[in-house]
Amino acid sequence: MAVWIQAQQLQGDALHQMQSLYGQHFPIEVRHYLSQWIEGQLWDAIDLENPQEEFKAKRLLDSLIQELQNKAEHQVGEDGFLLKIKLGHYCVCGVGSRTYTYDRCPLELVRCIKHILYTEQRLVREATNSSSPVGGMMDSMSQKYQQINQAFEELRLLTQDTENDLRKLQHNQEYFIIQYQESLRIQAQLTSLATLPPADRQLREPALLSKRATVETWLTREANTLQKYRLDLAEKHQKTLQLLRKQQTIILDDELIQWKRRQQLAGNGGPPEGGLDILQSWCEKLAETIWQNRQQIRRAEHLRQQLPIPGPIEELLNELNSTITDIISALVTSTFIIEKQPPQVLKTQTKFAATVRLLVGGKLNVHMNPPQVKATIISEQQAKALLKNENTRNDSSGEILNNNCVMEYHQTTGTLSAHFRNMSLKRIKRSDRRGAESVTEEKFTILFESQFSVGGNELVFQVKTLSLPVVVIVHGSQDNNATATVLWDNAFAEPGRVPFLVPDKVLWPQLCDAINMKYKAEVQSNRGLSAENLVFLAQKAFSSSSNNPDDYRNMTMTWSQFNRESLPGRNFTFWQWFDGVMELTKKHLKPHWNDGAILGFVNKQQAQDMLMSKPNGTFLLRFSDSEIGGITIAWVAENPNKRMVWNLMPYTTKDFSIRSLADRISDLNHLLFLYPDRPKDEVFSKYYTPPLSKAVDGYVKPQIKQVVPEFATANSDPASGNPTYMDHSASPAPVNHPHTYSIYAPMSDSMLDADGDFDLDDTIDVARHVEELLRRPVESQWGGQQS
Repeated sequence: MAVWIQAQQLQGDALHQMQSLYGQHFPIEVRHYLSQWIEGQLWDAIDLENPQEEFKAKRLLDSLIQELQNKAEHQVGEDGFLLKIKLGHYCVCGVGSRTYTYDRCPLELVRCIKHILYTEQRLVREATNSSSPVGGMMDSMSQKYQQINQAFEELRLLTQDTENDLRKLQHNQEYFIIQYQESLRIQAQLTSLATLPPADRQLREPALLSKRATVETWLTREANTLQKYRLDLAEKHQKTLQLLRKQQTIILDDELIQWKRRQQLAGNGGPPEGGLDILQSWCEKLAETIWQNRQQIRRAEHLRQQLPIPGPIEELLNELNSTITDIISALVTSTFIIEKQPPQVLKTQTKFAATVRLLVGGKLNVHMNPPQVKATIISEQQAKALLKNENTRNDSSGEILNNNCVMEYHQTTGTLSAHFRNMSLKRIKRSDRRGAESVTEEKFTILFESQFSVGGNELVFQVKTLSLPVVVIVHGSQDNNATATVLWDNAFAEPGRVPFLVPDKVLWPQLCDAINMKYKAEVQSNRGLSAENLVFLAQKAFSSSSNNPDDYRNMTMTWSQFNRESLPGRNFTFWQWFDGVMELTKKHLKPHWNDGAILGFVNKQQAQDMLMSKPNGTFLLRFSDSEIGGITIAWVAENPNKRMVWNLMPYTTKDFSIRSLADRISDLNHLLFLYPDRPKDEVFSKYYTPPLSKAVDGYVKPQIKQVVPEFATANSDPASGNPTYMDHSASPAPVNHPHTYSIYAPMSDSMLDADGDFDLDDTIDVARHVEELLRRPVESQWGGQQS
């Protein structure tokens, strides 16, 4: 069902929230009459942080106005006439009013509509969940949100109550002052009686004395009443501030910290951290409530100064004022956050971006005098000193270009943020490394800082926030090890840590969760690492032969084992091998992994055991143990002496840039069944490169085809289903076979294969690859090796 149809069925507060999304900036009539068109556009495909996307936004704006014109032209009748005038007005003005158009900033239209659609979907989802027939049982998140909203309602009522009490106190104090002035007037009259004759003084004095006594009695009683009102009001404010602290703790120390943790895990491939709209709405409610109470406390202090009455109220008000200032300071400084983190592997001389946001900026009117934000890169030690409030003397560990940005207020979404779009790390200053630590283990952070005032310079705030740790590299070859440092930090950092401490060792299951999350994200697959895959990795990591997952449950892996010490008998670490697998899969094997065609995490002995019980021509794909980023084909076949399992020399990214895995498998006719028993064409044919067209202008394009000399096509027997070993007296019988290539230039029917097609894929330009091909042994179509 369309979102707009469901949104119109909202009720109560949800309906009010939905209606508040619209106004001059985007009329609700446009949403109503173009609902289907609006919901059918790919708004999320436009990157709001990329100015080059503005032409796409302009195209959408033009399309929207065209849709409005079409809708206006088809209105009939009296009501239709009025609607036609209104829609036509929006067309002329460019959506909105004459004072609010998107002609000069079409990206703001996209931002506005994305915000509207997101909010409507959230409101509809919340309403659907609350009315679902699950017996009123809500999930824990919904219950938490409900508790937060209930607390806000309680705070609203408390604030309204103290506002009423404050007004009552002010009214009573004003009346008290009037009566006090009356007492002074009576006293003045009594003083003036001294100038009168005794008879006149005796006549008038008793009445004035009686009146003075009555007024003074009332003033004494009323002073006590006012003092009680003041104390009661202060106690109510204390209760409000206690609830405010509690609510703020839940939102900042629980919800916001959890969002930041999700943001950090998203750096490892975890699910997106989610939007900030709900958090911002909560923080804005906090800011509004805090500010209202702060103004009330200041008014109470003004009343006390206006009419000093001896008692403890002065101390109480000072304490309340100090407390409310601490609360709002904590809110402002904690809600200055990094919405879009800079890349955690940061290469010098390379452009990068980041976005910071002040969640309470709109509510506190900070945008009325837009603050500037500065970005600086600092070391781990400098970050520690900063959090200890030690004077770092504005030290930095490098130079960032384009590191200043003014915060911008987006009226449609109510967000105040600074978008750093073109930063670049010009240079980096490294510290002395500890022990065996390499440059790719050294952590830095981007410090964002700003200063602004609220309440007409009433309060001035200096805000700072640190990015997630970044590892600086100067060459792409360092990316692998830098990613390992970032992965370990993101996975095992604890909230509130000292920068940037992480445990040196973790339980194996914890590491499994981290690398599985990373693997699924990198290869963009729901098919993660199976229990069998993780056992294989444990065997590799711990040089173990156990196949029981429980044997590894309580084992720990150190950082050194992960990416400092080489695997036994190898010149690479565990992480370097695993990262090579991810890179290869991501770039060339993703569809085959998603199809389940690649077993991958199988060693040579396991492959042999699995294949020996299968028919000849059965093969499987496994990642190479000996080479980073390699995958090999193992298959079972006969040789002149015995039946055995053969292994091709591993393929790497370089090989797949010449010819794809599917095409290579298609080339090798001795491969018949993908383990355990699936015909290979059933699995891979949809990925074969289509045959080339015939000669054009008298030229025939050459093609490359993979050949394994010992299993050449001419010597296989497809009809029997038994690929045979080709006996080359000059060739040994190796276990690992190099894959060689033939260059073809089909020019006649005699050179076509059995089905009449050029069954050779991955057309390439010979001129570009001739040097590569000449470095390899080449097998001619008819069997003899050439150089």
